[in-house]
Amino acid sequence: MTLGVALAADNAGNYVDEIVRQARLVAEAGLGSVWFGQRMDYDSPTLAAIVGREVPELQVGTSAIPVVGRHPLLVSSQAQTAQAATHGRYHLGLALGSALAASAFGVPFDRPITRLREFLTGLRELLETGTADVHGELLTTAPPLPAAVAGAQPRVPVLVAAMGPQALRVTGELADGTLPYLAGPKTLSDHIVPAITRATATAPRVVAFVPGVVTSDIDRIRAKAVEQLAFYEQVPSYRRVIELEGATRAADLAVIGDEETVAAEIERYYDAGATEVVLTTTDLAGESDQHRTWKLLGELAARRRDSNGL
Repeated sequence: MTLGVALAADNAGNYVDEIVRQARLVAEAGLGSVWFGQRMDYDSPTLAAIVGREVPELQVGTSAIPVVGRHPLLVSSQAQTAQAATHGRYHLGLALGSALAASAFGVPFDRPITRLREFLTGLRELLETGTADVHGELLTTAPPLPAAVAGAQPRVPVLVAAMGPQALRVTGELADGTLPYLAGPKTLSDHIVPAITRATATAPRVVAFVPGVVTSDIDRIRAKAVEQLAFYEQVPSYRRVIELEGATRAADLAVIGDEETVAAEIERYYDAGATEVVLTTTDLAGESDQHRTWKLLGELAARRRDSNGL
């Protein structure tokens, strides 16, 4: 997995059918992975499992399920089921969450780093051994019955949308990598990659999620990105990485331009230490430019495979 896209299907008559349709087009374009965010409507591991069954050429991932309001045992069951359904092509992405996510469950958003550590500790035991006996300050993970799903092999990879120093330390110790969003090349190379690398004994995956689209209507789409991405400027973790990059708005991190411009910007993320790049909001300029973007990404993915002798 070196290049992928995040899919969404707002205003679809049937969300699942539309995502499967898009995923088939992504595979035809030569890309190898699709990712799904976790919102408050569809269930992302279920969607990933369906797409993985329908489009077996693709790796599928979720990015990212907030741990607040959820339990390791339930997420492990979802992830293992998706792994078995896709015959080993599922990637689990988690996030600390936010006060907004916590409010939906009527729970406080407190001690997020402690919660993340206890969640990952329990989840890791479940995925590796099929059981767990973890008793933390905030979470207990101790199933009285076996919790392994037959066919969920290899172990589900776990990544965390960690961007702050403490979250990156926990992620490096207990997960397989990180899923930063709106963290530009400078922030990756100067902060995120060094922090997670120090915390792990093995080379971590750094899957950079980047808003971007190939288009000729640059000014209009840039203005649209300013509007659509403004929400992230109100979230402290995102505001921090936007500022670390020297930007003032989330849309400043969006990669918008022709094929040459987008390809060059993607390469900057690899140069900064990203092991994989996933473009989001590729529908920002409409369906025609979305397909144009997927075509470019497929070509870039093929070049990377060729250069690596794959």
